[in-house]
Amino acid sequence: MKILLHVCCAPCLLGCLAALAALKEEKARGKNIEPTLFWYNPNIQPQTEYIKRRDTLVQYAQNQNMSLILEEHQELKLDDGPRSCTVQRSCTVCYRIRMEKTAIKAKEQGFNAFSSTLFISPYQNHDMLKQEAEDAAAQYGIDFLYQDFRPFFRSAQEKARHLSLYRQKYCGCIFSKESK
Repeated sequence: MKILLHVCCAPCLLGCLAALAALKEEKARGKNIEPTLFWYNPNIQPQTEYIKRRDTLVQYAQNQNMSLILEEHQELKLDDGPRSCTVQRSCTVCYRIRMEKTAIKAKEQGFNAFSSTLFISPYQNHDMLKQEAEDAAAQYGIDFLYQDFRPFFRSAQEKARHLSLYRQKYCGCIFSKESK
């Protein structure tokens, strides 16, 4: 099964790859899960942070001989409402934009399904993200492979530390940075 895997950062990718390998092992009849990595993250600010995350992923993918599609973008502009309510609304917009772009790219390039490394983070709104991915899958006629990657989060962070990969301290958007 060819999967387009939206990637938010290299450390999160590590746990998702381990989870997908475990899923592959579970399949008695052996669905061969072949992820292609997809970088599309217009939410990440400032530009220096965006570059650190992108370049870390590019280097890791090259070292592991993994396929990677880079989709550059214009910086995402979120509305300037009160911070207490804007964060949740912005997450919805941010998830929607990235899941729709991933679904479109998966459909265009003949993938069987798509997923996202965002499903590894215990800090993301998992239910909201899942709903946006399911909506994008339905809208663009492509399967969404749901997998709760969160059990792999801590081990992925440890492995990233061991490999000296850049590890960020916030989600990526300006609102999450301000809340740290």
